[in-house]
Amino acid sequence: MTEVVHDIPALRARQDAWRQAGQRIGLVPTMGALHAGHIALVRAARAATDRVIVTVFVNPTQFGPGEDLDAYPRTLDADVALLRAEGADVVFAPTVQTMYPPGFATRVHVDGLTDVLCGAARPGHFDGVAQVVTKLLNLGAADEAFFGEKDWQQLAIIRRLAADLNFRTRIVGVPTVRAEDGLALSSRNAYLSAEERQIAPRLFRELTRVADAVARGVPAARASEAAREALLAAGFRAVDYVEVRDADDLSPVETTPAAGRPARVFGAAHLGRARLIDNVPVPAPARSGDGAGDA
Repeated sequence: MTEVVHDIPALRARQDAWRQAGQRIGLVPTMGALHAGHIALVRAARAATDRVIVTVFVNPTQFGPGEDLDAYPRTLDADVALLRAEGADVVFAPTVQTMYPPGFATRVHVDGLTDVLCGAARPGHFDGVAQVVTKLLNLGAADEAFFGEKDWQQLAIIRRLAADLNFRTRIVGVPTVRAEDGLALSSRNAYLSAEERQIAPRLFRELTRVADAVARGVPAARASEAAREALLAAGFRAVDYVEVRDADDLSPVETTPAAGRPARVFGAAHLGRARLIDNVPVPAPARSGDGAGDA
């Protein structure tokens, strides 16, 4: 039976009992408004561990001025019903005051990885992410924590943070869950109108085209610029970035990635009220003699 707890002592009491029983703990941090992508994380945790904690907390420190903190969907009752059906053991749903009590004064910053892509478009966002994830990894005391690959930059930052701060928790990436038309599932998809929802999958298609072009030897800048133009022509009102970067350290990739260095295409674009992000891997380069195509 899934139990909902709101305070830290209650959470730790459950963890202590599980530890005494020799059980392994999985952690799934979320901001709620759960969908099939979150459920994939829960199922991965259930498959790998004995007990699963799902956190539901809309973290205010990762929202910048003018962003959608107040409008972000909050559906705790529906989320708990979904998690009960999936067999989660505990839902930890703290208040802001529990996570950031009076006098809270600690910040967490990861150099380099936080300055590019969404970090450049949303200054301070990843400091808030690093801060809350550090707290949740500490509070969760888990053997493994599960994060979606849709937020690849976030995943890279959390892996770096966990390694640098010597957390015992293993950080596990779970593949992006997509709708049949390719749109990556996201809580912010709820902002899309019916017309915008028809346009939204174009982001995934354009990133895939860039990935294929770069694998054929097309310069990353040329392929990315073509994608930006196509997205604007399709109805996106603004494109924050389309870029090809190293999958591990997020350094720029200008041409076909070097052997043994996986790369990904990252994109973020605005459609109506929604800011959509996605990323796809660059396929292995074509064999010598296959030739390069055009974007």
